[in-house]
Amino acid sequence: MRPARRPGYHLTLAGQVISPELDARLMRLRLTDRRGLEADQLDITLSDHDGRLALPPHGAELTLALGWQDAGLVERGSFIVDEVEHSGAPDVVVIRARSANMRRQLPGKRSQSWHEVTLGEIVTTIAARHDLTPAIGQLLEGVYLEHLDQTDESDLHFLTRLAEQHDAIATIKAGRLLFMPAGQGSTVSGRAIAPVTLRRHHGDGHRYIEADRDAYTGVLAYWHDPDAAERREVIAGSDENLKRLRHTYASEDAAVNAAKSEWQRIQRGGAECSLNIAEGRPDLYPETPVRLEGFKATIDATPWLITNVTHDLTDTAYTSSVQCELIP
Repeated sequence: MRPARRPGYHLTLAGQVISPELDARLMRLRLTDRRGLEADQLDITLSDHDGRLALPPHGAELTLALGWQDAGLVERGSFIVDEVEHSGAPDVVVIRARSANMRRQLPGKRSQSWHEVTLGEIVTTIAARHDLTPAIGQLLEGVYLEHLDQTDESDLHFLTRLAEQHDAIATIKAGRLLFMPAGQGSTVSGRAIAPVTLRRHHGDGHRYIEADRDAYTGVLAYWHDPDAAERREVIAGSDENLKRLRHTYASEDAAVNAAKSEWQRIQRGGAECSLNIAEGRPDLYPETPVRLEGFKATIDATPWLITNVTHDLTDTAYTSSVQCELIP
């Protein structure tokens, strides 16, 4: 019989090391890793049984690595303390932090007109404003935009809006502003992310939901043709049962991009699956392709992509949970 595995972790909090080897204080740790410009969140509950644990100030930096003691730890990045709570008895400290890369959240509303630019040029300009390195997916970098207005809108909101229009992911990781296609299972450079296999015996609970994928068969978008002074249509998918986008786009290319993006989003939303993993997987990240085995044939045959990962860890247990969407 295999001996019970022991979780491993290494936390530094404002320079103070917290780990199993050094007077363990950890009662619970939860890391939620999200896709896109929503900040990853780290929640930590620490024992202050001896009253010696100093309360970290807002803005203090946390670093985290987690995994299993027999397999090594995986670095999960830096976080900035947003909220601190002390309660008792027994005395405990609860720390809530968000990913350091997203702490600034590209603040400040601005108004700017973008004229005859590419997505790559927009992302590069915004990255330079915030001392970030731009990284744009090859399929998106050259997308041409005739005109776009950013009116009393933060760069964060503007990038989120652009990502939604082009079925993309905008996020900040390791000092880089990433803008890449959603649901592709690839890195920003276009390199395929190696898929992982999760078998039913790895988990202790799952949930699969299949929606009516035939509700829409395609998407229709309108664009304004200035030469003919009339509104024209473009379609992504088939025209049997169309979803019609309300906005009228300034060019045919913009309408085509919008229709394709929405059609891809509809297809990915046709089914979703969540899985609780009994032995935590520190190597799981959003945008990782997944093969499921040991479930229903339909579930096993579906290509999946991770959208969110949650890691829960104590001194004696470590579990993970994933949420997945299908790859159209």
